[in-house]
Amino acid sequence: MYYKFSGFTQRLTGSAPSTAYSPQGLKPSVPADPAPLIFATPTKVVSESGSVVEYMGANKVSDLQKLFQTSDGVPVHLKRGLPDKLLYRSTMALTIGGAMYCLVALYIAAHPRK
Repeated sequence: MYYKFSGFTQRLTGSAPSTAYSPQGLKPSVPADPAPLIFATPTKVVSESGSVVEYMGANKVSDLQKLFQTSDGVPVHLKRGLPDKLLYRSTMALTIGGAMYCLVALYIAAHPRK
């Protein structure tokens, strides 16, 4: 015997094999038109772009590789100068300040007032 879920009674009910294999009355069918491809057409026609390749800016990778690969004794996270030093020092200050705050909070929690 075949069963299907009845949406009206919210229970399993007996049914014919054809309705049991296609729930909710859905029948398998082939769509009339295939769905259009989303990325099938280019955004720019080849004749519009020409032979020149357009970049957003200059390629800075080789310059940065030269900067970061020099062996001058400076750590990599401080190679770019003052902005890196400010970020590093503010991060260290916030880390130490947060650790001190946690220790003070733990001390206050361990020794409550009477």
